[in-house]
Amino acid sequence: MNRYILTVFLFFISGIFLHGMQKSENSLREIVNINDSSYFSWKKSLTDSYGIPSPAVNLAFNGYFALKSKNLLQNDSLLTIIDFSSPSTEKRLFVLDLKNNKIVKISLVAHGMNSGVNIAESFSNEPNSKQSSLGLFITSETYNGKHGYSLRLDGMSNGLNDHARDRAIVIHGANYVSESFIEKNDRIGRSFGCPALPDYEVVEIINLIKDGSCLFIYHQSLIPISQTDLEKLP
Repeated sequence: MNRYILTVFLFFISGIFLHGMQKSENSLREIVNINDSSYFSWKKSLTDSYGIPSPAVNLAFNGYFALKSKNLLQNDSLLTIIDFSSPSTEKRLFVLDLKNNKIVKISLVAHGMNSGVNIAESFSNEPNSKQSSLGLFITSETYNGKHGYSLRLDGMSNGLNDHARDRAIVIHGANYVSESFIEKNDRIGRSFGCPALPDYEVVEIINLIKDGSCLFIYHQSLIPISQTDLEKLP
C-alpha cells in the first residue's frame, strides 16, 4: 500500500468532520499535517499495543488539531477516542493524555440499541433513531439527570452528529455496561444512542474530559474504501 496516498486520503476524509468546513475552498489547508516523529511513534503504539485502528487514530488527531487551530477546545490536553469498530465486549473508549503521550483511561462503552447487538453496524444523526452517531464532538457541561451525573456533547460533524444536543446524546452511567452483564449476555447492554459508561467509572471519566475537550467516535464505515481495496493501492 502506498502510505502517502493513504495518508492524503485520510486527511481528506477528516476534512468533513468540522461543521461547515465542506463549504470552504480552503478546508483542506485547515487540517494540520502532523509531522512530529514522536507522534508517529506513539500512534504506532496506540495501534499495536492497544488495538486502536490506525484510521481512527489519524482521523481523531487531525480532527483534534483542526479544532485546536480554531481555538474551539477549552481543554486541549486530552483526546478521547471511541472505537465502534470493536465489539461491545471489548474496552473501546480511550482517554489520551496528549501532553505526556500516554493513555490515562480505558473503558467499556455502549452503543445505541438500533445500531447493532454486540457489534455496531448502523448509525444515525436523526431524533428517535436510537442509534449512535459518529464523528467529532466537543464535550460540554455536566448536569444531574435521570441517569445521574452526565455530560453533554456538541456534535461538530455536519450531517453526522450535529443533532447530538437536540437528541440528548450525552455521556452517562448505566448498570448494563459491566463485565457482569457480559458474563450473562455475551455483550453489554445498549443505550438510546448515548455512549453510556460503567456506573463505577462514569464520574471519573466525565470529570477528566468535561468542559471542552475533543471526543472522536470511529467506525470503519467512515472510510468509504475497504481494507482490501486499500491494500491494492499502488
